Amino acid sequence: MVKLKLLAVLALAFCVHKAGACTGITLKSQDGNTVLARTIEWGGSDLNSRYAIVPRGYTQQSYVPGGTKSGMTFTAKYGFVGLSVEQEEFVAEGLNEQGLSAGLFYFPGYGQYEDYDEGLKAQSIADLQLVSWMLGSFKTVDEVITGLKDVHVVAIDPRASTAHWRVADPSGRQIVIEIVGKKVNIHENKLGVLTNSPGFDWQMTNLNNYVNLYPGTAKPKTLGGVKIASFGAGSGFLGIPGDVTPPSRFVRAAWFQSTAPVHATADKTVRQCFQILNNFDIPIGIETAEGETAVDIPSATQWTSATDMAGRKIYYRTMYDSAIRMIDLNKINFGKAKYKSVPLDEVKEQPFVPVVK
Repeated sequence: MVKLKLLAVLALAFCVHKAGACTGITLKSQDGNTVLARTIEWGGSDLNSRYAIVPRGYTQQSYVPGGTKSGMTFTAKYGFVGLSVEQEEFVAEGLNEQGLSAGLFYFPGYGQYEDYDEGLKAQSIADLQLVSWMLGSFKTVDEVITGLKDVHVVAIDPRASTAHWRVADPSGRQIVIEIVGKKVNIHENKLGVLTNSPGFDWQMTNLNNYVNLYPGTAKPKTLGGVKIASFGAGSGFLGIPGDVTPPSRFVRAAWFQSTAPVHATADKTVRQCFQILNNFDIPIGIETAEGETAVDIPSATQWTSATDMAGRKIYYRTMYDSAIRMIDLNKINFGKAKYKSVPLDEVKEQPFVPVVK
């Protein structure tokens, strides 16, 4: 029954192109901290997302093709907090007690994992569990790169989309991991932006098409004796793509984060991240084909998170509750804590708060 449920979940959540999107940005504060933030989208159903507290010594086993748990066994050397989708084992974003941050981003049509080899199942890990393995095993980006050489990343269901991953440590170093043509590729991500397909190299090259953009307002000009001027502020960004495709979101995210003010502290930077990512919320309906009925959830952007690596804090808000909530890893004793998995929204459809009583 568990196997059949898992395969049904994968077929539903990762095969149909309904706002399977993610947008990631990176901001730095004046005190030297780096904050990573991202959205996660799915317009096909409620992802039933949860947060999990994973203590040191907690052991998991990977799923393999066919939906059985008979792949690699891995035990957490470091405790971590993860935000999961569909099943509590499928951590899409998280932070460990050493300050390592890792997240999974949808990557359809471009990734290609190696074929599953039954003889290598003890070293095989499902793509949807790779974040958990990295967070539990490593404290730096360099350690992640080295560790990837010893595992085989596989898909649980061949019908499902592939993923790529963003990993960063408190030093500020950030990489993108993409498995293309069955080969693991590591890209240094100095910009700190990530969305979905095409690949990271293509997205960086595409930024050159928008070299004309600049912050502020265009100066008035005279054409044939006629003076023309901007209708309002911000006309230097005229022409920035506003649609929700991954290339357009990548460009928009790059320019929005590059023009954001640099705040004194990580706390203020976290708030700035959420403010920027408000611009990337995808409303239900815009990706629903004419004649189809959109699902009954508030948004395709199901949650947004921000991670203060140096401060060891992870923040989130959801489509049901826009209040920003925080999990402070400094207050968790990962040596004594028990494994815990809790819905991101224990109460959905929060009531409106009256301000006049």
